[in-house]
Amino acid sequence: MTPLNVLAVVSEIFPLIKTGGLADVAGALPIALAAEGAAVRSVVPGYPAVLGALDGGVTVARLDDLFGGEARVVAAKAAGLDLFVIDAPHLFARDADPYRGPDGREWPDNAFRFAALSRVAVLLAQGLIAEYRPDVVHAHDWQAGLVPAYLYYAGAIDPPTVMTVHNLAFQGYFPADLLSRLGLPAAAYSIDGVEYYGEIGYLKAGLHFADRITTVSPTYAAEIRTPSGGMGMDGLLRARADVLSGILNGIDTSVWDPAHDKHLAAPFDADRLPERVANKVALQTLFGIDRDPAKPLFCVISRLAAQKGIDLLLEALPTLLRGGAQLVVLGSGDALLEAGLRSSAAANPGSVGVRLGYDEGLAHLMQGGSDALLMPSRFEPCGLTQLCAMRYGTLPIVAHVGGLCDTVIDANEMAMAAGVGTGFHFSPVAREMLQAAILRALAVWRRSDLWLRLQRNAMRTEVGWRGPAARYAALYRELVPHRVD
Repeated sequence: MTPLNVLAVVSEIFPLIKTGGLADVAGALPIALAAEGAAVRSVVPGYPAVLGALDGGVTVARLDDLFGGEARVVAAKAAGLDLFVIDAPHLFARDADPYRGPDGREWPDNAFRFAALSRVAVLLAQGLIAEYRPDVVHAHDWQAGLVPAYLYYAGAIDPPTVMTVHNLAFQGYFPADLLSRLGLPAAAYSIDGVEYYGEIGYLKAGLHFADRITTVSPTYAAEIRTPSGGMGMDGLLRARADVLSGILNGIDTSVWDPAHDKHLAAPFDADRLPERVANKVALQTLFGIDRDPAKPLFCVISRLAAQKGIDLLLEALPTLLRGGAQLVVLGSGDALLEAGLRSSAAANPGSVGVRLGYDEGLAHLMQGGSDALLMPSRFEPCGLTQLCAMRYGTLPIVAHVGGLCDTVIDANEMAMAAGVGTGFHFSPVAREMLQAAILRALAVWRRSDLWLRLQRNAMRTEVGWRGPAARYAALYRELVPHRVD
């Protein structure tokens, strides 16, 4: 098979820099694609964390003026990934969140920071480096949304572009008077260009001009074409439905491997489930709740936001506690939701534990020691946490939305009879239905034989990247018909 060269354009990449699931995908998908004959190089901003992680590196291009300052492009490797890193200190040399300053507000020059990411990607696609020319450019989320637009207004037909939406709620729009400073022609400011409700829409631009659009689950691909799920983009997405598809995310099963996970108190697999109890006790101890393996332990690992249904969780918490269960939470976000969780922990010191922030190692222990994961999201493009939970035998309790219903098989009566359940669904996304799902899970928990069967079903479900990578590779090859394999 002739290798296919793919240039991925991403604003974060695990394990170098991460704020969410985009980084996990950006870090794992290139490695999985190698087995499908696709050689991926990722262009990423040169944040301090990224530059500090590089294994050597060679300057392959210099730019005199990249939106206000000099920059260089560094070709390097890190964590098994092939990278082009944009070393532009005036844009990226900030020891903070990639998108927001210490005050929690978006960096005021984000329009130029991520236009720079797209601009460098386009220069690479058009031969900035003599020995490198990608066959396909794969742009991820709004931060890379100008890639297809820049190529279009440059009059470029090749290379073809793929635009992947990881979460339609984040769209990247900026004042219209920046158009010329972004290097876009006056003609671009139209409904058939980058204009979006009186501003410049980065994601809108990508969705309008990309040759193919993907999102991260089939159900989410359908949801975003509706007025209720389209976030203002549903008309555009319906118009481009013939090039839109949903490809489920996977997880890196070498990183998320309960049999060899250094973050666990005791490793285990589907044939050694009793050994999970050591992780449960370690988790209870760490959160300062009652050390009682006989109590069902629920967990939440999430951004604390209304989208994630954390307000519904707080409303349903009395039902969970009356059922004799415990809850541990890891996450950060909305100040009111954080305060509500802290108050719940203070009021229920033996049953509720909360850690604000994010800790990768603790997330692994929570997956390896909890009995059930709660994800009451109002919408969820794909979700990775439930995939990790299934891999570790922690049964997901999820809203019937997006990728959650595509990945978790509800343990209803027919599924239980067929022996195929892997978790619990609820719909609509409301407190009463979440409470009902919690009670249903607790009823199954009391049947240890049934719970064990569901755990093994979940752990034996394929949640890795092999299938999704094959679908991405097939999509790329559809776009490059002149390639002969």
